[in-house]
Parts: sequence; C-alpha cells; structure tokens
Amino acid sequence: MFQVRIHGRGGQGVVTAAEMLSVAAFHEGRHAQAFPSFGSERTGAPVLAFCRIDDREIRLREPVAEPDALIVQDATLLHQVDLFSGLRPDGYVLINSPRSADELGVGELSSRVRHGRLLTVPATELALRHIGRPIPNTALLGGFCAISGVVSIESLARAVGERFDPDLAASNVAAARDAYAWVETEMREVALAPAD
Repeated sequence: MFQVRIHGRGGQGVVTAAEMLSVAAFHEGRHAQAFPSFGSERTGAPVLAFCRIDDREIRLREPVAEPDALIVQDATLLHQVDLFSGLRPDGYVLINSPRSADELGVGELSSRVRHGRLLTVPATELALRHIGRPIPNTALLGGFCAISGVVSIESLARAVGERFDPDLAASNVAAARDAYAWVETEMREVALAPAD
C-alpha cells in the first residue's frame, strides 16, 4: 500500500488534491481512498488530507501516520508543524516553493530520505501562470506523478478533467503537466549531482 499525506492551508485545494489522486488511481484499476482531517475549518487554517493506493481492497480508515510520500502545499507550515513525522526512509517529499530545500531550512531532511526524493517545485507560480489563481494542488499532483511514478500523468489529467468544467480542467491539466516537466528536469539534475 502506498500512503500519501498532504499538508496545506484551507483554500489551497488540499482535500481536492487527495480526491483527484485517488480518482487517478481508480482509473488505473487500483483501489484508493481519500479523506481529510480538519482543525478549524477556515481559510488559511492548517489542513491535512490523506490518500491510500493499493492493488487490493483498503480496509484501514485511520489517518496516515507513516506516509510513503508527503506533499507540502504551503511552505509556511515547514517550521510550524512536524510535517515529516513518520516519513518512511524511502519516502518522497514534494514541497511547493521556488526555493531549494536548503534555502527553506529543511536540507537536513535529505539525510533521512533517499537521494533525489526531496524536491521543491514552484507550484503556486505555475498555478498563477496557467489557472490565474494561487491554488497549487493540481500542479503539485503533476509533480508527484513525476517524482513517484505511483500514478501516471495521463490518469491524473483524466481525473482533473472529471473534476472541473472543460476550461478550468484544461488550465489545471496544463499546470500539472508543467510541474511534471519541472520535476522531471530537477530529478535529472539531482541524479547527475553527487549524493551527500
């Protein structure tokens, strides 16, 4: 079973991201579940959402305590909440930021995960460019498809197309594909760089 924990703030599409990821997995013939965890339900408040993907029926219902992947939609949470709690050593971390992990002050996390599995992507900038709004969820999901390979970008595009009206879906898919390409490029550069 592959477990994803998504951290963000209310209004950033955290819950929608988990749902679209699960639908993408369904399109690939897999079992999936998505559900949120709210503190105070207001715009800007920290929000968590979870997604599980497996080839077998999923019976677990509790929050994801030991994620295989973390998607951080808002980098301002990095030093406010223990986002990396329970992260598996072979896990993936994707952070929404134009800055590097070192610049964000989480470079030490690199020693806890495999080389090349901690990346940042300017998802908000990509969302603004393609969607015209600072909602980074679909861009981050595109980046997640690239870094993890858990679901394909085509399955994600199909899930996004089912979620939004055609014009909004097209712009969200464009943001996801742009982030996918960004992360692929970053992964190639990291692969060529020596591991610490």
